[in-house]
Amino acid sequence: MNRSELVAALSDRAEVTRKDADGVLTALAETVGEIVAKGDEKVTIPGFLTFERTARAAREGRNPSTGEALTIPAGFGVKVSAGSKLKDAAKGA
Repeated sequence: MNRSELVAALSDRAEVTRKDADGVLTALAETVGEIVAKGDEKVTIPGFLTFERTARAAREGRNPSTGEALTIPAGFGVKVSAGSKLKDAAKGA
């Protein structure tokens, strides 16, 4: 499902215009992004998803084309965990 299909489904389910559904989806993405970027708290949608910023330590890697060793600097990533309702939906329950 792409974004426009998701917006259409949200619009139908919530009985709002597609423009309003798109606005809410955009606001959700921006809000989650801002909170995760700060890194001091995680975002939880109970039973559905949890978004959390994680730290990655510096590590050694290899250039795939030359095989030369290089140091990959420390950085951050995002951990997304499925909640119980989403896990049950995936199982077909």
